[in-house]
Amino acid sequence: MTTEPEDEPGAVDTVVDAADAPSLAGAVAAAFAPDGPLAAADAHFLPRAAQDELARAIAQAVQQREVLVAEAGTGVGKTYAYLVPLLLSGRRSLVSTATKSLQDQLFLRDLPRLAQQLGVPVRRALLKGRASYLCRQRLRVAETEAQLPDRFAARALNRVSAWAQATRTGDLAEVEGLDERSPVIPLVTSTRDNCLGLECPAYRDCHVVQARREAMAADLVVVNHHLFFADLALRDSGVAELLPTVEAAVFDEAHQLVEAGVQFLGTTLTTGQALDLARDVLALGLRHARGLAPWAELAGAIEKAARELRLACAGPLRDVRGILKLRWEERASGDRLVEPLSRLVEAADAAVPALVALADTAPDFTKLAQRCENLAALAGRFEGEAPDGHVRWIDLTPQQARLVESPLDIRAMMAEQRAGPAKAWIFTSATLGADASLGWFTAQAGLEDAPKLVVGSPFDYTANARVWVPAPFPKPNDAAHPAAVGALAGRLASALGGRTFVLTTTLRVLPLVAQALRAAAPELMVLVQGSEPRRALLQRYRDGRGAVLVGSASFWEGIDMPGDALQCVLIDKLPFPPPNDPLVEARVRQLRATGGDPFNDYFVAEAAVSLKQGAGRLIRTETDRGLLVLCDPRVRQMGYGRRLLAALPPMGVLGDEAAALEWLQLLAEAH
Repeated sequence: MTTEPEDEPGAVDTVVDAADAPSLAGAVAAAFAPDGPLAAADAHFLPRAAQDELARAIAQAVQQREVLVAEAGTGVGKTYAYLVPLLLSGRRSLVSTATKSLQDQLFLRDLPRLAQQLGVPVRRALLKGRASYLCRQRLRVAETEAQLPDRFAARALNRVSAWAQATRTGDLAEVEGLDERSPVIPLVTSTRDNCLGLECPAYRDCHVVQARREAMAADLVVVNHHLFFADLALRDSGVAELLPTVEAAVFDEAHQLVEAGVQFLGTTLTTGQALDLARDVLALGLRHARGLAPWAELAGAIEKAARELRLACAGPLRDVRGILKLRWEERASGDRLVEPLSRLVEAADAAVPALVALADTAPDFTKLAQRCENLAALAGRFEGEAPDGHVRWIDLTPQQARLVESPLDIRAMMAEQRAGPAKAWIFTSATLGADASLGWFTAQAGLEDAPKLVVGSPFDYTANARVWVPAPFPKPNDAAHPAAVGALAGRLASALGGRTFVLTTTLRVLPLVAQALRAAAPELMVLVQGSEPRRALLQRYRDGRGAVLVGSASFWEGIDMPGDALQCVLIDKLPFPPPNDPLVEARVRQLRATGGDPFNDYFVAEAAVSLKQGAGRLIRTETDRGLLVLCDPRVRQMGYGRRLLAALPPMGVLGDEAAALEWLQLLAEAH
């Protein structure tokens, strides 16, 4: 967490009283004018009518403390369109975005640059979840007691130890070369369960406490969606205390807001959480109270119950790879989960008296007793029925089972927050729906009554982009479909000399597509998701010549490849939600119960938004040119295909492969 003051002599005069609407609107318009401060500071700045319209609407929402839902197409410049009104309004603000990397980009690049260009003094803060910050107390324990899995983890711990001597923020993102999946991170960070709070010997130097303190003192705080919802649910990171004090809240990349809320507003019980508790009970008992309680027996009972619960969740599944999402009804039928859950309740409860009896010995015992009580209550909750409007499912991984109970949408949460102190609520993204009502987003967020704005992209898609639906082509459920996609990608990428993405809707087909692609275009470098970290793959793609990247969900959005680095995007099939997903099934039941049409109101709407996100990788600047290929014959054959094509930017339509190759040849010659 970092705060940075921006002190510019004479800059205070630039900030206007947000109560004076004409002054705020005028100041925003002047900032974006051809002779304004942004143009003066950046020779590449171009006034854009779409950006002006969006900024003007946001300025009004900020001044009036209103709600605004705004879809802004690629190239509008929505980041500056909301930051300029926030900075010039002088009002205390919160900005939430989709990921920690986007947080860092906003805080480290966009905000300081813009504050300097506008000459506005602003105290800004970056707030992440507690798992992003070093815990000095747990680092001390890890340095002396941690059992590390290999030499790579040992090196990582040494790097963290050296960095800890100088860091001011404690943000682990500062540690060069530290993989976010490193097993060292849980050892040197705290959780809500194991944090000692005021009893911690290192409390005065606590980076989490410092982060919250600085956020409460800042004019503008940058958070992420996951932290926002997790904190509203658990009140663990400071957002719940911060939110009532801000006068404007902006949610960028708002298309990810509902899913983040569903994941983090819910209740979660993990077998890993129970195993961690068992390990801590044993370690603390032997360290501080050896012989005063049967620590091995108490910890062993919790561990055994956790392992039995995971086995019950897995059922017949043995060789689990990745994450499997399982229906609750399928695993819990016949009370198969009740017995292991009951044993977990009993084991956790049994450890409490021994821990409470030793509370005066060390503060850790009190905290461990609370953790045992919380785990027992949580396991007991999952023994009962889920409340109305909630859905349960199980995420199964090779290491643990994660039992989740979650609301189906964020309507109740948003209604509760909007009923609080009056503030501006602004939601913006490049994709919030497939129609002017933006119903895909507003219905799930309870924002049907909010003013809406749709600002199209300033890019000339008609001149610079083409879309092609190959026909004839195997159907998506045909076994030959992945190979056909790979072979077609090989032919098109060869004509272009690489510079191609193949986006799939499932991980399962990645190797099949890649194999066919390599056979069709052996001269090209084929990069496949999962072969190495995402960041490394993207860097190899940028650095390479003649590269094709084959990826699934994580490559459909949040990737910026401007210029001629990416000029062809193939999408293997229409991105409908998986019908057997527990959340999808629950939403379908909810729609049917209220008289809705699940296919048109949900499946087609979801596919349209996802398709817009995938297609959005293609054209990133005014001069970009490219080809989008939809390898799904249903786009031509089914009535909803026209609706999905209409949701895309207005690209020229190609009729056959010869026309597609001719277009790519033009792009290759201009390269």
